[in-house]
Amino acid sequence: MKTALLFDLDGTLVDSDAEHLVAFQRVFAPHGIELDRSEYAANIMGASNAMIARRYLSHLPPHEQAATLDAKEEAYRAGLGDLEPIAGAAALLDFADRRGLKRAVVTNAPRVNAEKVLAALGIEGRLPIVVIGGELARSKPDPLPYLTALERTGALAERSLAFEDSFSGVRAAVAAGLAVVGMTTTLSSRTLIEAGATFAARDFTDPRIFALIEARINSGDEEGAKA
Repeated sequence: MKTALLFDLDGTLVDSDAEHLVAFQRVFAPHGIELDRSEYAANIMGASNAMIARRYLSHLPPHEQAATLDAKEEAYRAGLGDLEPIAGAAALLDFADRRGLKRAVVTNAPRVNAEKVLAALGIEGRLPIVVIGGELARSKPDPLPYLTALERTGALAERSLAFEDSFSGVRAAVAAGLAVVGMTTTLSSRTLIEAGATFAARDFTDPRIFALIEARINSGDEEGAKA
């Protein structure tokens, strides 16, 4: 099977943006940086820590930038309570099992965050491949994380599908040649579609998701028949 389902993590598999915002506000405040939800959505959501440091912490020496962002990640992990996957995630993974689809997580989050969140959601065993943008030469919005996920799953972009909730994530997936479902946990349908999403969905129960997956699977069969 050359079809894979590739999932962003924060805001896609779990609605965690509120917890991230609180953690950023806590560590930014001592530096005189005010951050509200709109600023977070516009400039932080989906960005790597390196990008965030360049935008907000360039006045600090590199070691203080790193320490500030490490403190943010620690504050985020410490503030995590009980987590639930976005509605329909388990059913979609069940569907992937039945259809023999590969799957991976593709995120700009640090690995320790990703592993803790996936474990808390109880789905770490169902998403065995985790691609971390910060461990690669380039993170989202560059397509490299998604290209890496395709390589590790052995899937083809034209037969696969990504799920994303951020502008930078949608751009990365589209640039990798993937169809994208935009998740409206924070951004509007219009914003996600303008970024390149095929359509936007509130959660994984949307029947259009399953229809799109089937279309991606069958596209390869149709191309083979034509050949």
